Amino acid sequence: MRYTSAEANKLLKRLEGRISDIKRKETLASSFLVASGEDEESLRPPYDFAGVQKQLDELEAKVRKVKHAINGFNLTHELPGFDGMTVDQALVYIPQLTERISKLRGMSEVLPKQRVNDTFRASFVDYKVCNYDIADAESGYAEAKRMLEALHLGLDTVNSSETMEIDIEE
Repeated sequence: MRYTSAEANKLLKRLEGRISDIKRKETLASSFLVASGEDEESLRPPYDFAGVQKQLDELEAKVRKVKHAINGFNLTHELPGFDGMTVDQALVYIPQLTERISKLRGMSEVLPKQRVNDTFRASFVDYKVCNYDIADAESGYAEAKRMLEALHLGLDTVNSSETMEIDIEE
């Protein structure tokens, strides 16, 4: 069956949710408390160890297939307008850009010269002086934000329009 990356990721979340549900139920049913004098068999919750393990094995195999397909998609599909950048590279670039935006925002918000109060040296006046053109930091900040927005739009386009084949039954 063909899936977009967005659909494949939703499929992955559903499969992982089913695994989580089974594990939670297994935790509840795989052991139980009995007070002395109570009939253990009448209190025993239904639990099929082999059946549960088989269900988990099947679902985990499906998760591996879906993740493999997504990884292959990310390695081979390029973002339009990004000169050969693959989805995989874009996913690495996003946190790099986010960090750069944070740094440049701080650099663009400083004063060219700012008084520093030092209580131990009250008789001296110290200044922190900016050693770069603040306008360059503002420009770099704006450009990095534009790039991040374009990158997200490119990912949205690829993730919702390009498809991959995943041989799986839900």
